[in-house]
Amino acid sequence: MARIPESFIQDLLNRVDIVDVVERYLPLKKAGQNYHACCPFHKEKTPSFTVSQSKQFYHCFGCGVHGSAISFVMEYEALPFPDAVKKLAESVGLTVPQEAGGFAEAPRAEPGVFDVLKAACDFYRQQLKTAPAAIAYLKGRGLDGKTAARYGLGYSPGGDDWQALKQVFADYDWNKLIAEAGLVIDKEDSKRRYDRFRDRVMFPIQNQRGSVIGFGGRVMGQGEPKYLNSPETPVFEKGRELYGLSQARGAIRDTNRVLVVEGYMDVVMLAQHGVEYAVATLGTACTPEHVRKLLKLADDVVFCFDGDRAGRKAAWRALENSLELIADGKKLTFLFLPAEHDPDSFVREFGREAFEARVLQDAVPLAQFLLRELSSQVELESEEGRARLIHLAKPHLVRVRAPAYALMLKKRLAELCRLEMSELDLILGGEGVVPNVMPEPDHAPETARSHFDGGWRREGGGERWKGRGKGRNGDWRDRRDRPLAPLPRPRSQRDPLTQLLQLVLTEPALAVTAEPVWQVWPREGRAALAIGVLDAARAHPQFERGSQLLELWRDESGYTELARAMTQGAAEFERMAPDERAVEFSAVMAMAAQALARPATLDRRSELEYRAAHGGLTELEKQEYLALLAAR
Repeated sequence: MARIPESFIQDLLNRVDIVDVVERYLPLKKAGQNYHACCPFHKEKTPSFTVSQSKQFYHCFGCGVHGSAISFVMEYEALPFPDAVKKLAESVGLTVPQEAGGFAEAPRAEPGVFDVLKAACDFYRQQLKTAPAAIAYLKGRGLDGKTAARYGLGYSPGGDDWQALKQVFADYDWNKLIAEAGLVIDKEDSKRRYDRFRDRVMFPIQNQRGSVIGFGGRVMGQGEPKYLNSPETPVFEKGRELYGLSQARGAIRDTNRVLVVEGYMDVVMLAQHGVEYAVATLGTACTPEHVRKLLKLADDVVFCFDGDRAGRKAAWRALENSLELIADGKKLTFLFLPAEHDPDSFVREFGREAFEARVLQDAVPLAQFLLRELSSQVELESEEGRARLIHLAKPHLVRVRAPAYALMLKKRLAELCRLEMSELDLILGGEGVVPNVMPEPDHAPETARSHFDGGWRREGGGERWKGRGKGRNGDWRDRRDRPLAPLPRPRSQRDPLTQLLQLVLTEPALAVTAEPVWQVWPREGRAALAIGVLDAARAHPQFERGSQLLELWRDESGYTELARAMTQGAAEFERMAPDERAVEFSAVMAMAAQALARPATLDRRSELEYRAAHGGLTELEKQEYLALLAAR
């Protein structure tokens, strides 16, 4: 029976992002380092379903389901393992290989769309080194070599050579993948193909995991279009991707801010001048998918546009696509530069500090921008103008789902229109009323109710409540509420084998760098599982995440235990610094070895005690017995 090679499964897990996979089926909300949602596999009101992007793993604390991106697709779509792998592979442009019998060495996966895009990217980067016109153009724009290398800039040859990529792909004329990747154009009439990108500076577009998914080509002189982007492909959707996100992710996390600009050169030049948290949309207006992704990346999202008419139009589109997604606690602002500048030219002329001062001082909050733009279309000094403002604002207000944000927006609108909030609610007809997001509590169980009732009781069996005790002045109303002290958590004896599994599934490299002392442990019971995981981590030093190790145990009896250990380990050990985890690993390894040695010690002691009662011990055996007693 044919099976999918393990090497391909690991390659697939390296190429997909579990957050993107899960989001195709349900919306996720960022909470700290992870993402949360209501579990799709059981009914619940409070989100307990967690997705870890760093571990590429999901877990529900309500029903206990867990696994990798493959597991999620299997569970959600009720697909068998091979079909789930195929579905995920197709989403990233890979073809699923198979091997017969299940014992032959896994062949290397066939090249996919990602492979041809990477090969083209390497070719363009090499060509830039021998293209003086392209080098002069980039230097003229103020770009240095270090920044060009960081963003992987290249050059696509032009002139008389319409098939420069033939130097990379020997089967250029019939290779379906390079067409699927958007690298060539096939002429229907002449049955001839040629390179899509010619005589352009090339900007590779990467996904969140750093894989090349497309290109943007910039013409160096006169010509249209000024920017040419890859077409939609199996791995590239312009409405979902952001240029520069792979390089900006660290700075976005550190500053908790993401800056959205319009051009590739804006991103590159801002980064060169120290503003490294900038990304760009890909030749299209900011879509709801863009906004959703941005709000998950940071709490502070700044849209930066040119101050001309086109820039304000683009800003308005971004605002419209943000209304339903803005959340309480998030900040979304709009920065308009002087008409003669874009971010590239501004930061080159005035520097980082001046640009960031603009971001902090001049960026306009979404609510203010919305009402300012609508107010500019009416005469606020007249009753008719204020009535028209309410008419214009109403369809926007009803789209805002964030309760506190919607309330503040309505309050500001009421002030502009010189109305009370109750009057505005009456005019809106209830459509703009902030929804009650707190559900009615279910009937509390008696044990929970008695815990919170404390010293209170109903008076006369009615709904009035009366205190049992009196305050300083004889009145219970003078009592000061004191928070209940939390109950102490019982201390539990922790199993070193469980801790060992948790640590190695948090950081597989711990087993790679350690001495394999576990190879002398008895291979039985749970120790056999721990030994197997440690050996697998050493056998696959390229594994960076525990989810890759976990996939090796799919359909094995230890899978559930390992998945649980991985989830628990992420909660306990992920926050540790790498050197702290290494120290913890060494200590747990020693405790595990001692725990595994103890049963053998007890067996030997029992044997010596039996022999002492039935014939006596030699002097050496007596010394051994005393040593075993001392070791208790």
